[in-house]
Amino acid sequence: MTFLLFIGGLVALIAGAELLVRGAGKLAMSFGIPPLVVGLTVVAFGTSSPEVAVSVGAALSGKVDIAIGNVVGSNIFNVLFILGVSALITPLVVNVQIIRQEVPIMIGASLLLIAFGLDGELSFIDAGILFALLVLYVVFLVVQARRAPKDDVAAASADIDTSSTWDRHWAVQVALIVVGLGLLVLGSNWLVDAAIVFAKSLGVSDLVIGLTIVAAGTSMPEVATSILAAIRGQRDIAIGNVVGSNTFNILGCLGVAGLVAPAGLPLAPALLSFDLWVMLAVAFACLPVFLSGREIARWEGGIFLGYYAAYTAYLILASQQHDALPAFSSVMLGFVVPITIVTLIATMLRRQKS
Repeated sequence: MTFLLFIGGLVALIAGAELLVRGAGKLAMSFGIPPLVVGLTVVAFGTSSPEVAVSVGAALSGKVDIAIGNVVGSNIFNVLFILGVSALITPLVVNVQIIRQEVPIMIGASLLLIAFGLDGELSFIDAGILFALLVLYVVFLVVQARRAPKDDVAAASADIDTSSTWDRHWAVQVALIVVGLGLLVLGSNWLVDAAIVFAKSLGVSDLVIGLTIVAAGTSMPEVATSILAAIRGQRDIAIGNVVGSNTFNILGCLGVAGLVAPAGLPLAPALLSFDLWVMLAVAFACLPVFLSGREIARWEGGIFLGYYAAYTAYLILASQQHDALPAFSSVMLGFVVPITIVTLIATMLRRQKS
């Protein structure tokens, strides 16, 4: 039964992503909105709905480690895994708005979460501030989109397929988005349920489950949507979905979860000492990668995937208190990370000179 849930979840994710990408792209054209803005709002917020459901449900039931670990783990997964896989499929050209505006906002939200968590919890007031900032962010994007020159919108929409006629009406496009989101949520829920059964049988802690299995499972809508968008050439939606989802996860998921939690959201010491900083480092890592020729090359996507594998391996080793953990950490921090940083900076400088 668990295996059938897993297979059914994958099928629902693929079908949902197909409908969501088609509906979102066509809706952007119908209303003269840049696809990037649709990716940052409708697609990003919609594909983050599983994170909202899981975090709020966990907060209400007192499982705060899963509530917060889900968001932190999802943000790490979104950048390292989703952008990594998408870039391996096709190099992703990065819109200048992503570099100048959206990544700094994502970094700012990450810094704010760490600042709020330094006292060991996310209070009701902290959560209220996060949610208020989300509302302001959405209003800002909508106003900005309405002021965008029509020529820029047309150029950004050039990769969207216009050959079909049955989905030209905005009502059909909205219906495609709604049905697609429904299938994505259903599929991700099935995958998460199946994965948790396997993890519990292995004795894995709630925090590690939240940071890995639940985070990856609730990010499956982003995976399916971004990969399909990359295949279709709709790269603004592919990248905007990831960056927008990360911002929404912090401001929206934790904002709502903190508002409904009976006694705030305590932060586990492991989150404060390690995982939150990994999330921040991953957000900062986007800048040199995106600036190096304004694209995510295939080799850079491979590096992202490699780091996600290393992060997951670290969590597994740490949860088991494995003897190999000190050696693994020393190699990563003393050798792999410094070489990667130097390589990215050198590549960025070389491309800027050329």
